[in-house]
Amino acid sequence: MKVVVLGAGVVGVTSAWYLSEAGHEVTVVDRQPFAGLETSFANGGQISVSHAEPWANPGAPLDILRWLGHEDAPLLFRPRLSSRQWSWGLRFLYECLPGRTRHNTIEILKLALYSHRQLRTLRAKTGIRYDQSELGILHLHSDPRALEAAHERVELMRDHGFEMQLKTAQECFEIEPALKYSLVRLVGGTYSPNDESGDAHQFSRLIEELCRLAGVTFVFQATAQRLLFEGDRVTGVRVRHVEGPEEVLRADAYLVCLGSFTPFLVEPAGVRLPVYPVKGYSVTIPVPPESDGAPVVCLSDESAKLAISRLGNRLRVAGTAELNDYDNSINPHRCAAILARAEELFPAGCDFERAQPWAGLRPATPSNIPVIGRTRLRNLYLNTGHGTLGWTLACGSGSAIADIISARKPEVDFAFRAA
Repeated sequence: MKVVVLGAGVVGVTSAWYLSEAGHEVTVVDRQPFAGLETSFANGGQISVSHAEPWANPGAPLDILRWLGHEDAPLLFRPRLSSRQWSWGLRFLYECLPGRTRHNTIEILKLALYSHRQLRTLRAKTGIRYDQSELGILHLHSDPRALEAAHERVELMRDHGFEMQLKTAQECFEIEPALKYSLVRLVGGTYSPNDESGDAHQFSRLIEELCRLAGVTFVFQATAQRLLFEGDRVTGVRVRHVEGPEEVLRADAYLVCLGSFTPFLVEPAGVRLPVYPVKGYSVTIPVPPESDGAPVVCLSDESAKLAISRLGNRLRVAGTAELNDYDNSINPHRCAAILARAEELFPAGCDFERAQPWAGLRPATPSNIPVIGRTRLRNLYLNTGHGTLGWTLACGSGSAIADIISARKPEVDFAFRAA
């Protein structure tokens, strides 16, 4: 059947790929000139099953209070006169309860493990390369109490079939020798050897090209204005082109992968979503060819809440969460804090003077569990709300939604939306 996919970020293009593989005639619509130019453009680069625990956890409320007023805080709440922000925030507090955190972690973990398998299968089938690394992720701790608390997370991961190991500070240095130059005193860490990293933007562009070869049509520089619907079915989507008139695209099924902007399109059709933008920042730092002071292994700085990924001759350092409505401007103070921490960790490894800042709006649910599945409208589907794990969950959620649209049961046991 004909399927229109709205959105060409990493989630949208992987969904299009799996839909095409399932035999559907697919058209992808995006307001940008090509794939992966918004939230997927310069994210942390980690395919991190080990980060299944959501931001909403029992320690988060105190952290938010402690960080209020600090421009460089890992998690920054900027109050707005926005009902979306406040309703999302209240639900976030509920999801911080210990029982909710455990439930949400397990749901995310199941989808993340499945997604990782799907990514590896896709890579083996297509041979694509996107500055990926398969050296695992080393989680660094400089706070003894936080390291002690990580023991419970390690056990939870192991109980659900994901390998995660506790490491001493010396063992961390052995896994990543560049840490010997660090000015940050480490007390130990955890290591997930099966995690990966890679450039989500490169991946998105390569999947776009593979989709084209498979017959997928891309309509770029076109914004989805509104859904047309009658009764319990969508009858079309009105699209405005950058150049040219508006048009109505018609299909048998419609899949919305518009990230933080998904609610604006589906709410007039009576579909309510707890998706709100959480702005993240990154800096991309050139690594000189002769450098031995830059990391090769993917890292997670647990104290500063930063993801550090080696992408070829670049080092991507990303993190922080800022609730500031739909403002995607770059706050220089927050990027400076990220860069300063990177210099502390690797003082002799990179060309910090040429670092490139970036900010993007992560589409987050309060629980960090993405919204995937069918809506109250029989031919309207969603794949959004992946928060900090869009790259990690892209292949799994894309494969699963293709199964759902094809009236097949997904392979993964996950709480798919069906209302």
